[in-house]
Amino acid sequence: MLSGVLAIAFAALTLFNARTFQSAAGQILDNQIHAAVLHPGIQVKKTVKEGDVLGRIEIPRIGMSVIVLQGTTPKTLRLGVGHIVGTALPGESGNIGIAGHRDTFFRGLKDVHRDDEILLQSADGISRYEVDWIQITAPGDGGIVSLAKDPGLTLVTCYPFHFIGSAPERYVVHAHMK
Repeated sequence: MLSGVLAIAFAALTLFNARTFQSAAGQILDNQIHAAVLHPGIQVKKTVKEGDVLGRIEIPRIGMSVIVLQGTTPKTLRLGVGHIVGTALPGESGNIGIAGHRDTFFRGLKDVHRDDEILLQSADGISRYEVDWIQITAPGDGGIVSLAKDPGLTLVTCYPFHFIGSAPERYVVHAHMK
């Protein structure tokens, strides 16, 4: 009984912490956007580190909105979705890879369809994407996040969505820039 109560308390605390962080990170992104609007000529190329706020991803049809952070460490993915190192950063040319947990922020990906619109907002502005394809693949399939020069967006989460434990596959959504 005590183990069950502790497990529920841990889950509730984790969700509360993530929700609180999402609110604070949203304010950080709003400040970045405001600074970019006030100083449009200044383009400082900064280095990003694990956990930095990079933007916000929205899929309007399914009501999903989540902050994008740099990196994919367990801590980062508890707080938001993470930019996959080695892929283009939001606002850069190329394919942007973003990973998230299926049981938190990327749960809604199960309801995404081809041609759905995905918005990626960063301090550089809003980029619009349209879903091309959805694929289920093995976890070690490194080709799912292409290093192509064409502007694109690849979202990755674990699959199946209602699997208990470490999921055996990956659910991949790819979109092209509109």
